[in-house]
Amino acid sequence: MTDTAQPLEADSEGLRSRALQALADARRRTELLTSCVDDGELTAQHSPLMSPLVWDLAHIGNQEEQWLLRTVGGREALRPEIDSVYDAFEHPRSARPALPLLPPAEARAYAAEVRGRALDVLERSPLRGAPLEDAGFAFGMVAQHEQQHDETMLITHQLRRGPAALTAPPPPAPDTAERIRSEVLVPGGPFTMGTSVEPWALDNERPAHATFVPSFFLDTTPVSCGAYLEFMTDGGYADARWWRPEGWAAVREHGLRAPLFWRREGGQWLRRHFGVVEPVPLDEPVLHVSWYEADAYARWAGRRLPTEAEWEKAARHDPATGRSLRYPWGDADPTPERANLGQRHLRPAPVGGYPAGASPLGVRQLIGDVWEWTASDFLPYPGFAAFPYREYSEVFFGPGHKVLRGGSFAVDPVACRGTFRNWDLPVRRQIFAGFRTARDAGEGQL
Repeated sequence: MTDTAQPLEADSEGLRSRALQALADARRRTELLTSCVDDGELTAQHSPLMSPLVWDLAHIGNQEEQWLLRTVGGREALRPEIDSVYDAFEHPRSARPALPLLPPAEARAYAAEVRGRALDVLERSPLRGAPLEDAGFAFGMVAQHEQQHDETMLITHQLRRGPAALTAPPPPAPDTAERIRSEVLVPGGPFTMGTSVEPWALDNERPAHATFVPSFFLDTTPVSCGAYLEFMTDGGYADARWWRPEGWAAVREHGLRAPLFWRREGGQWLRRHFGVVEPVPLDEPVLHVSWYEADAYARWAGRRLPTEAEWEKAARHDPATGRSLRYPWGDADPTPERANLGQRHLRPAPVGGYPAGASPLGVRQLIGDVWEWTASDFLPYPGFAAFPYREYSEVFFGPGHKVLRGGSFAVDPVACRGTFRNWDLPVRRQIFAGFRTARDAGEGQL
C-alpha cells in the first residue's frame, strides 16, 4: 500500500516562497503575542507549568540560529553562550525564571538579527542535496517550531491573570437548520497511515505504512460543553467507576469537579477565557480537559476514546478511492472555510461547524477547533528513524504520553495536517484539548 496523498510543490522557487511565507507568518504571530503585554508580563512566570513569555521568544531565535545559521548555513555562532539557557531539556519550565534570560528588548533584537541572517541562508540554499535542505525541510521545521511555541505562549496568555490582552472575532456559527447525524460508521479495512511524501512532515509522522482498522462508529463532532455538563451533573467527578486509578487519584488529590477554568457561581457555570469571564458556551466543544477526564466521560457514555489509527482513518481515508488524503477534505491546504486554525479566532467554533472541511464520511471538525485526545500511547511507527535529533520525538515514546490529533484554533496550518501527531501527559489540562468518542461496530457490520 503506497502513500497516495499529494505532497507540496516540488520546484525550488515554489518551496522557497512557501518557506518564506511560513517563516513570516510565524514571526508576525510571535510579535503579536509578545507585544500585547508590557515587559513585566513578559518576564513574569504566570504558571509553573509554563515558561516566561520572554524565554519562549529568545528560545525561538536560538533554535533558528542553531539549525538555519549554524547547521544549514555553516555560519559562526552569534550567541553560543546562551545555548544552555535556552535548552528546553536542560531546564524545566518551573526553573526558567531563575536563569540569566535576555531582557525583552535584547531578546527581540536577537531574534530579529537571527531572522535576517536566516533569510539570507534561505535565499542561497539549493533546497536539495542534503537531508536538512531537501524540499526546504529545515526551514519548514523551524517555522513549525516557532508556531508550536506560539501556541505555547497562547496557553500562557490563557493562564495569566488580568484583563484581556488579545482579541479576535468569533468563528462562524453552523447552520442551525442542518440536521447532523450524531455518529458515522467508518468501514473496516486497511488504509495508509502516516506519510513518506509530505516534505515537512516530522519524524514521528513517518514512514507511511499499511494499517488495518476494524469497523467502528465515531462521533460526527467533538463532545460539547453541554454534553460534558451532563456527565458532571450525573456525578461523574464523584463516581470512581468511570475513572482510571491514576485519574481518580488526581480527582481526589486536586478536588477536580469541572474542566480547568470553569467555576460555578450564582447557579450557573462560568469560565475564564483569555481574561474574560463568560457563561460556559454549551454548544462549543469542551476544552481544557485531561486525558483522564475524556476517558471517564467516554466510559460514562458507554463509549470509548478512538485509537490514533481510528482517528487518522476517519480523517484521511476516502472509501470511494481507497486513497489517504492530506486532510479530511482532500489534498488542498487549509482555508478559513475549511478549518478553525491559526489563531484567527480565540475559541473553537460551535459543534457542527465547517461543513466544507468534513471528511468523505461526513465527520466534522477533525482539523482545528480542539486537539482531540485518543486512546493511544505515543509510540513510533514501524520503520521509524529519528531525524534530525532524538529529542524531538524518540525520548517521549512510551506509555507515559497519550496522542492528540487534529490541532486546535491555536495551531497554525503549517503545524497541522492529517498525519500530524501531538502528545502530552494524560494529566495535562492547560492545553487546548477536547475529544470525541467512538464505539465498536460489532460483528457482522461493515
